[in-house]
Amino acid sequence: MTLDLYFARRFLRSVLGVGGAFFLLLALIDLVELLRKLTDTDTSLAQVAGLIVLNAPKGLNQILPLIMILATVALFIGMARSSELVVARAAGRSALRSLMPTMVVAALIGVLATVLLNPIVAATSKRYNTLYEYYRTGSVESFSFSSEGLWLRQSGHGEEGQTVIRAARANPEGTQLYDVTMLTYAPGAGPVRRIEADTAELGNGGWLLRGAKIWPLEGVVNPEANAEVLPQVQIASTLTEDSIRDSFAQPDVISVWELPAYIRDLEAAGFSGRRHEVWLQRELARPLFLVAVVLASAAFTMRHARSGRTGISVLSAVMLGFALYYIRNFAQILGESGQIPVMLAAWAPPVASFLLALGLLLYKEDG
Repeated sequence: MTLDLYFARRFLRSVLGVGGAFFLLLALIDLVELLRKLTDTDTSLAQVAGLIVLNAPKGLNQILPLIMILATVALFIGMARSSELVVARAAGRSALRSLMPTMVVAALIGVLATVLLNPIVAATSKRYNTLYEYYRTGSVESFSFSSEGLWLRQSGHGEEGQTVIRAARANPEGTQLYDVTMLTYAPGAGPVRRIEADTAELGNGGWLLRGAKIWPLEGVVNPEANAEVLPQVQIASTLTEDSIRDSFAQPDVISVWELPAYIRDLEAAGFSGRRHEVWLQRELARPLFLVAVVLASAAFTMRHARSGRTGISVLSAVMLGFALYYIRNFAQILGESGQIPVMLAAWAPPVASFLLALGLLLYKEDG
């Protein structure tokens, strides 16, 4: 038990050391980039520093597998040079037995990254995006993504089908839309009504449209002749402020605790939640993947320093870790596009990586 705690402590210190080095590197890169982008604004150095702190958790979260790879390499290269691995093996410990404390720490870090770091990243990323846009433009327009504006789709009421909504832009809360076009479809049929309005405000139970013009499209030869211009009109809606504000959010800015409910709301509003489902399962599989990259790195670096070719071993460990990381990302893309099932996209790379790394370690030690 004492030796296990020693290995775990050494690995944790290695992770913290490598993570701290990367934090400083990311902070320096962000500082240079933000100063360049905000050079024509009145943003102070303190405000830039605040943006750096807000963006740091996201950066560390993205490169966590790389941190684990380099921490494993640093740990076992150092222990090989001090002959600690030789002593452990002389005491009757196999390579896999010596790795168990390290694997447990890696799994715990993965669990903490999923249940604690992920919500922190979601909160800080949202705040970073809001402040950055405010410092850059002086205002915040939540959904102005392109020249075509933003698109929403809501479920119908009664005999109405879904309604597609396009707006040029929105307020930060997503409750006020500007230059709005609404196209209502009959269930299983084509469009039945078109509405254009200057503004649309979401209230209790629906949209309040101002400066609206309505064209009936069902069974009408000349919609323009039957069009109505109204100063105000109320349109029922199933959307809420939260669902609109989060509809266009990236999966990584939504807490893993909120994702299941968010996916249900997204699908109820007519949107596809597949991308978010893949991300959720990917986050849940993260502890296993971190254990896999630790095993893969250890397979190349748990060797005596006198055997030579240390540089090649380190390079091999890093390259294998990168290969596993990019295969995982590639599977995520396939899952999001619908090419492969969600569970396969999220869990197959970590499971395959773990089995590959375990087989490689056993072969090198006992083969």
